[in-house]
Amino acid sequence: MATILVTGGAGFIGSCYVRGQFAETGNRVINLDKLTYAGNLDSLKPLADDPRHVFVEGDICDRALVDRLLRQYQPQAIVHMAAESHVDRSIDGAAEFVQTNVVGTFTMLEAARAYWATLTDAEHQRFRFLHVSTDEVHGSLGETGQFSETSRHAPNSPYAASKAAADHFVRAAYRTHGLPVLTTTCSNNYGPYQFPEKLIPLILLNCLEGRPLPVYGDGQQVRDWLFVEDHCRAIDTVLRYGHPGEVYHIGGNCERANLQVVKAICKAVDQLGPNLPHAPCDQLIQLVEDRPGHDRRYAIDPSKMQEQLGWRPEVDFDDGIQRTVRWYLDNHRWTQRVTSGVYRRERLGLAATATEQT
Repeated sequence: MATILVTGGAGFIGSCYVRGQFAETGNRVINLDKLTYAGNLDSLKPLADDPRHVFVEGDICDRALVDRLLRQYQPQAIVHMAAESHVDRSIDGAAEFVQTNVVGTFTMLEAARAYWATLTDAEHQRFRFLHVSTDEVHGSLGETGQFSETSRHAPNSPYAASKAAADHFVRAAYRTHGLPVLTTTCSNNYGPYQFPEKLIPLILLNCLEGRPLPVYGDGQQVRDWLFVEDHCRAIDTVLRYGHPGEVYHIGGNCERANLQVVKAICKAVDQLGPNLPHAPCDQLIQLVEDRPGHDRRYAIDPSKMQEQLGWRPEVDFDDGIQRTVRWYLDNHRWTQRVTSGVYRRERLGLAATATEQT
């Protein structure tokens, strides 16, 4: 049994990864999460009584805390997922993104480097630091082409800029100090347990409640969609078999325009929802003012993952949407609890307005 320190393990992707560690590997997980608005212990309920899961509420910027956890638990790997991740929030206030995504990543790297230096030769060779990044660091594509591991960083939002800066610090830790880092860059994730400020859960919940379905601009912005469980399998594959210093792009080969995604959600809710009086849900769609600096298209080339590490996504988009809708229908209490705080599915990223938005 290995021990892994996971940062951000109460978030959407992080909690999925942590749950998978117990279902598939049996590893012990030290789960460090600050429990901001998007961190949710309800997402870890299946592990509540499992002694292999050690949850620690804390900040990745707290160097003393991170040092103590590394000394106490002696992990063989760090999987660094903790991040502020919502573009609209970064438009309203970038400082938190710089603090968590840049300073926090730098703090984790420095702590990892100091810990790594104390390990025996065998442990030294085995240790890995895996940093989870995003396709948004590359900016926007034209109508053709895909981002690859060699694509330049050209971030267009404060969120993307903070993640790009983190990527550069991770690369520098390898190039300068030899820290055995791995970087994964993923496309848009979706699935159960996602906080409803992101497109798919927000639209899904608005469908169920008969609320407007606001779509930015003309709705033709294209994203590559990836079911979260496929992403977490990919992360584990890179952690096991990836080569230090390498970047691995994880994509679903599933390009969809935002409006297309919204209509697919409407269709699934119409089919699975409890005889909604406002069906069909697509009549609730409203095109609204676009996000400032909204990237037009992202697409990821996952061929390196497929050819070198043998990973491929298993869940196609239609099945993934059906599974996601069913989960939210069956877990209404989870949704109520995570939306009972300050976030009310209002429009973010346009400080002068209070219009509901995706």
